[in-house]
Amino acid sequence: MARVYNFSAGPSMLPEEVLKTAQAELLEYGSSGQSVLEMSHRSPVFDAIFQETKAAVRRVLNVPEEYEIGFFQGGATQQFAMVPLNFMTTGKADYLVTGNFSNLAAKEAAKFGDVAIAASSEDKNFTYIPSMKDVTVRPDASYVHICHNNTIFGTTFNEVPQVEGVPLIADMSSDIMSRPVDVSQYGCIYFGVQKNIAPAGMAIAIVRKDLLGHAADTVPTMMNYTTLLKKDSMYNTPNCWCIYMTGLVMKYLENTIGGLENMYKINAAKAKVLYDYLDGQDFFHNPVQKEYRSLMNVTFTSPSKEMDKLFCDEAAKNGFVNLKGHRLVGGMRASIYNAMPAKGVDELVAFMKEFVRVNG
Repeated sequence: MARVYNFSAGPSMLPEEVLKTAQAELLEYGSSGQSVLEMSHRSPVFDAIFQETKAAVRRVLNVPEEYEIGFFQGGATQQFAMVPLNFMTTGKADYLVTGNFSNLAAKEAAKFGDVAIAASSEDKNFTYIPSMKDVTVRPDASYVHICHNNTIFGTTFNEVPQVEGVPLIADMSSDIMSRPVDVSQYGCIYFGVQKNIAPAGMAIAIVRKDLLGHAADTVPTMMNYTTLLKKDSMYNTPNCWCIYMTGLVMKYLENTIGGLENMYKINAAKAKVLYDYLDGQDFFHNPVQKEYRSLMNVTFTSPSKEMDKLFCDEAAKNGFVNLKGHRLVGGMRASIYNAMPAKGVDELVAFMKEFVRVNG
């Protein structure tokens, strides 16, 4: 079997050692006589898996005790509605629109109250992050919302808004676990797991306890953070396999990588290899302002759409798959999440050099 280098924005690569462990345990987890795919979520065996996974997420991210951690179905997109339903207590919320998903989150929240755009980078096709001095947050806003890393446009926040009395809520789907996070800066962090953590099909939310308990009685049960967290994510049958896989990835980050400080160093080094190459030639072009470049999603274009297509086709033939850029941006996008090995980036750059030699 020849595994390819998968540069998909998500679902994305998982660490090979994690996949091998899951493979070895697929038919029987421990001495339980059953697969995680089969066991009851109420069983003592799965409860042990769940509790250790939750504790590991807390350890790896250094989550303070005043925060709850929940595992929810529906992915990050469902969180777009859960956030205003639970936290828009003043009827107002402010959103920074720095890409497609923050825009979708703002539109979803506008169904439930008065949403203002505190800042936007749409004027330059989301190729930068607005300066925090240009962010205007209403003092009576229930919260301010950001998407920390913009998967489609390849930008990321280097600083985040901090407004006294207004909690910050962040979608971190595409860069969670890629670097250390000061959780205390946020009222809520949520993320789909399909980029850096597990297969698609689940979201995790980290919620400061003082924000819970304020949702209206009309909020549907399965959209109420307080209800779900009081049941320790077991109000109904959770995504047991995703929880199990999350636990394996947390072990990988702790034991193999040595924590998020080391993960960040690895990710920064990988991204530097690719960005240095892009900056050192004039065939490919990265449109993002340098200070806002994502370490996870690297976008670039060639001189023409026809050349973009040729590049993606030739890359796939050589084992570099899912490099086609999003339709809103075009060109190419290399998503180099945690599980992408440094060798994958090195070999991609070598392929790009050869492509330019032949076609440039």
